[in-house]
Amino acid sequence: MEKYRICGGRPLVGAVDISGAKNAVLPILAAVVLTEEVCCIENIPNIADVSTSLEILTALGATVRRLDAHTIEIDPGHLLTHVVPHDLSCHMRASYYFLGSLLGRFGVARTSMPGGCNFGVRPIDLHLKGFRALGAEVPGQLDNGMIEVKAESLVGNAVYLDQVSVGATVNIMLAAVRARGLTVIENAAKEPHIVDLANFLNSMGADVRGAGTDVIKIRGVEYLRGANYSIIPDQIEAGTYMAAAVATGGNVLVRGVIPKHLESITAKLEEMGAVIEELEDEDAVRVSCNKPLRHCTVKTMPHPGFPTDMQPQIAVLLSIAEGTSFLTENIWDNRFKYISELRRMGADVQVNGNTAVFQGVPRLSGAPVKADDLRAGAAMIIAALCASGVSTIDNICYIERGYEEIVEKLQALGADIERIYVPSSTSQAM
Repeated sequence: MEKYRICGGRPLVGAVDISGAKNAVLPILAAVVLTEEVCCIENIPNIADVSTSLEILTALGATVRRLDAHTIEIDPGHLLTHVVPHDLSCHMRASYYFLGSLLGRFGVARTSMPGGCNFGVRPIDLHLKGFRALGAEVPGQLDNGMIEVKAESLVGNAVYLDQVSVGATVNIMLAAVRARGLTVIENAAKEPHIVDLANFLNSMGADVRGAGTDVIKIRGVEYLRGANYSIIPDQIEAGTYMAAAVATGGNVLVRGVIPKHLESITAKLEEMGAVIEELEDEDAVRVSCNKPLRHCTVKTMPHPGFPTDMQPQIAVLLSIAEGTSFLTENIWDNRFKYISELRRMGADVQVNGNTAVFQGVPRLSGAPVKADDLRAGAAMIIAALCASGVSTIDNICYIERGYEEIVEKLQALGADIERIYVPSSTSQAM
């Protein structure tokens, strides 16, 4: 069993390069099956979820070739099946994007219910509502844990999402690009990775307009061609390193970012006392903090609000900020599981429904903790980096689903972090 061992108390100093966005690359990899021509995707992050997506593509019959560390060539011209294997789809939520893309190409798709991080129920009602609006048949119950959607033909239609949903917006876009006629998605998600998917689809010959607003219009086309495309930088990875720099009182240049994508994160960090300089000519932001953090109120919201995927990371800062801070989670219903781990490190936090109340402490203390999910795992790393003493972090497989070379990147910034191997019997005793 592998863990991270971190000796805290060192400020992070230096520069870090941000990888391609996890939340953008996964729907784009699913979108590749909409064409029969070769696609070349650049700025691919080397993370576990990408590996799973590539395994799914291979299982479907695509030929996948790695051109270099961050460039993948995919030939989906001879797919053999419309079924995503259960043993692959159960590992990550984004596997359900293949429902939309396979439905768009073949008129039928079959996969298991989504897996991934466990911080709340994952209903796909809005996805299915969109598929039905386009003319697909959706069964009323699962078949051995699998769901199948099929349509003799897909026809454009108006779809109103009862609540903003990134996953439903993506899936409806994927199914609609090859449907006959016009599809209009109202109350659509506006995240940067929605725009990135639209740009990729348009580079293949699709007609997608309005991405980044709450109304997306898609005029279906009969055929999509192959494309070369580069994934946008990962705003959440960037935000994580920004938060780590602030928590440790460091000075870090975060390179290869789109500063506009970071505005909601930047605003809260500055409110807490951090100094952030945008270097647009260099596609970078410099983050520093050399004074005690101020208390703050944070509410997660759909884009352009504060992202739910940054909620656990900023919780660490609220734990050590002076005074009383409030953190409200408005997206997921069970994303405070990690709070018990923060308490093990000395945080003073009380949770009431979807709001956590923090009484700031001067410093956290090192402790053995675990990652409850991907972003909670990133939060544990930040907590360990700013804590006194030594911490170990278990369940690091969650973290490596979404962060490329996080140990190496932090070591380059001066962190005392290493990956250690602990025999399973010893680990259980700990």
